[in-house]
Amino acid sequence: MRSLVVAIGGNALQPPGEVADIGAMHKRIRETARVLADIVDEDLRLVLTHGNGTQVGNLLLQAEEARGRVPAAPLDVLGAQTQAQVGYLLQQALDNEFAKRKQKTDVVTVVTQVVVDAEDAAFHNPTKPIGPTIPTETEAMIKRARGWTLLPDARGGWRRAVPSPRPKEIVELAAIRALLDRGVVVIAAGGGGVPVIRRGTDLVGVEAVIDKDLTSAVLARDLAADRLVLATDVDRVAVDFKKPSQRFLDRMTVAEAREHLSKGQFPAGSMGPKVEAAVEFLSGGGKETIIGNLTRLREAIDGSSGTRVLP
Repeated sequence: MRSLVVAIGGNALQPPGEVADIGAMHKRIRETARVLADIVDEDLRLVLTHGNGTQVGNLLLQAEEARGRVPAAPLDVLGAQTQAQVGYLLQQALDNEFAKRKQKTDVVTVVTQVVVDAEDAAFHNPTKPIGPTIPTETEAMIKRARGWTLLPDARGGWRRAVPSPRPKEIVELAAIRALLDRGVVVIAAGGGGVPVIRRGTDLVGVEAVIDKDLTSAVLARDLAADRLVLATDVDRVAVDFKKPSQRFLDRMTVAEAREHLSKGQFPAGSMGPKVEAAVEFLSGGGKETIIGNLTRLREAIDGSSGTRVLP
């Protein structure tokens, strides 16, 4: 029995510049479901994770517009909301796709909590981009005046940044494993999971967004998955990105990945977390990480597309 964790990037679900309404999300997620259904068979245990940066950012923008009229929800609650939102759309799309194919495969979404360290330095240094791109300096100045931390986006403009502590433990791990053992496709840890800390015997939500790829690596490691697939909107990882010396990588070892990271080849706001996640998974006993385009997922798994990171 093969086991696979597939992390679907936020840009793969909703590319930058695309209208952020539910109709557009439905269309994009239906396309995603068709791609995912192509890889599911009775010999595969599959867990799906997904990004939620755009969805959380939109909820924060709505809260900004409704200040003084509607109480604002904390980031952990927004994370839970968007896990359920995207999970529902993806679960329904997969259910419909499997029904069309007369394939009896159940799909379940697990709203997942992820334990972080209350003393993580990330709480004092926001680095996780969320929400839509802020295109002009004027808009950026207004957001900064409201207390937002903004970071340049690799594609131009700025995005809001929030604390992103490292994931330590998947609270619902046993439940996810039990569902997998019954042949269920599980959607879990959406948006990196709801960040919580342990306070005595209690779990308490905190104001942060965990990186989805790093959580996917922890989940894949703790499930002893064979492979971690980080699906995004580019075919391969590149070094010297957008420079005359740019080159795409078909393969990369953990040692090479660490060297590229140390030289700043993969920025934190773009490919950096994916390469870090690949290293995390492989250092914990994983066999292979694949980084590639969601639309070419079958090809990436078969080896004709994507960048493979190996121990």
